[in-house]
Amino acid sequence: MKLFVGLGNPGAKYAANRHNIGFMALDRIAGDHGFGPWKPRFQGLFSEGRLGSERVALLKPQTFMNLSGQSVGEAMRYLKLEPADVVVFHDELDLAPGKCRVKQGGGHAGHNGLRSIHQHLGADYGRVRLGIGHPGHKDRVAGYVLSDFAKAEQDGLDDLLRGISDGAADLAAGDGGRFQNAVARRVAPSRNDEAAAKPAAEGKTPAPPKPAEPEAPEAPQSFGDRLKSLADRFR
Repeated sequence: MKLFVGLGNPGAKYAANRHNIGFMALDRIAGDHGFGPWKPRFQGLFSEGRLGSERVALLKPQTFMNLSGQSVGEAMRYLKLEPADVVVFHDELDLAPGKCRVKQGGGHAGHNGLRSIHQHLGADYGRVRLGIGHPGHKDRVAGYVLSDFAKAEQDGLDDLLRGISDGAADLAAGDGGRFQNAVARRVAPSRNDEAAAKPAAEGKTPAPPKPAEPEAPEAPQSFGDRLKSLADRFR
């Protein structure tokens, strides 16, 4: 069993904040993959379901960000899991918006939610780092992460969340590379993907590639032309 944890702050006031992107990721996974209803457990909201062949529990701590470890630690102990079975989805200032990176273990880099989880679990749990960009100066960080995503960011945010849902089963199976590829296909689809997707979206069958035009054969030379060419070679 895996435990996916999304970090954020509880309440409508914070629901659309950049700091709550971890909650958003779990909500998308739960909705797209038919998980059970959210129930209050482990000082958080808890849901269970399956991703591929893996049984997965989802947890959104309701303790506020800087006490997230209390909820995660309680759930992990009850479910008899190891830190390596836990994957935490969180906002990442050091990644550009739309970027996503999987990481196992390491430091908390000053993130208050991760700092709290470190205190209760140690450092050996997995993370999915979800880029929100940096405001440019450390004095602006607190206000930035507790502000809502701008309207101009909504399409990119939706692509990121769709990609997370697309690759969720791969992540549960321990294949971080395939998970990141699934995200990338949503966030930055290749030109070939876009070309194939456009006619499909319009209900059309993509046209087969046009075959290359055969090169016209050279016209045969006349006897007189051959004599002239031979004479030119000996001039």
